[in-house]
Amino acid sequence: MTKRALITGITGQDGSYLAELLLSKGYEVIGMVRRSSTVNFERIAHIQDKITFVPGDLLDEVSMIQILQEHRPQEVYNLAAQSFVQTSFGQPVLTGEITGLGVTRILDAIRLVDPEIRFYQASSSEMFGKVQAVPQAEDTPLYPRSPYGVAKVYGHWITINYRESYDLHASSGILFNHESPRRGLEFVTRKISNTVAKIKLGMADELRLGNLDAQRDWGFAGDYVDAMWRMLQQDTPDDYVVATGETHTVRSFCELAFGHVDLDWEQYVKVDERFFRPAEVDLLVGTPAKAKRQLDWEPTTSYPDLVTMMVDADLALLSGDLRHLAH
Repeated sequence: MTKRALITGITGQDGSYLAELLLSKGYEVIGMVRRSSTVNFERIAHIQDKITFVPGDLLDEVSMIQILQEHRPQEVYNLAAQSFVQTSFGQPVLTGEITGLGVTRILDAIRLVDPEIRFYQASSSEMFGKVQAVPQAEDTPLYPRSPYGVAKVYGHWITINYRESYDLHASSGILFNHESPRRGLEFVTRKISNTVAKIKLGMADELRLGNLDAQRDWGFAGDYVDAMWRMLQQDTPDDYVVATGETHTVRSFCELAFGHVDLDWEQYVKVDERFFRPAEVDLLVGTPAKAKRQLDWEPTTSYPDLVTMMVDADLALLSGDLRHLAH
């Protein structure tokens, strides 16, 4: 029997890698997209013809119910969110509606249509915020430091609440920062890799960043979607930290990225106060011990490989643009 999975947020970084993974496992993949004039299919263009797209919105529970009734997925992966921390300070209510309450709308639709559906919620290391313990595990107290983090805490706890109240197979992956060449340009890692490529190609002459001392646990998105799938194959639902267990500074990311193209980062990086957050998260580092033990999951891409992969992809992308402009 062919398994069917619904992915919300399918046009995002994680959605595109998860769709690839599920297609490779023989799944039928249904992707929920908002009815908007600006849906960007760039990340999934290469697999677009293999996916069934359905219109829906996390702000509208009826649309969720209709999708579940019509397509009858066995698995639902909720990756849709207003996911940029900086934006959440400017649009806190919208962030709460989508990233927080949106989770309740899907869970409620599952409860009403088919409680047998297995559900994955994309929780976030930003829930730890002002960290109460290092490293952070599944039972570390949460202390979010942004409206995004607060909304993710709500989504996390409502998932646990529906699991316990209605016996749903609902799991949360507390994912630490995960990057790739498909990361949005507003995220610091991609901003660095893209600007490094531009500087190398003579298209830019400086990189403006905020807090260079911020430390993150950075992994490869392609590895992390495998953990999501593994959670929904377990007999019992649970919550898992997905991380590398290593931490690196923004400064070290710059050093590796510039070094990869034989440039000295210190000549190009300018610290700009505008990019500091109102409340900073200083040190996020997760322990993936439980995921390794129970899911048999391991990250396979090293931190230096991740940085060079991103720089190389942006060099290829921008060189293509340059060639394209030349013709």
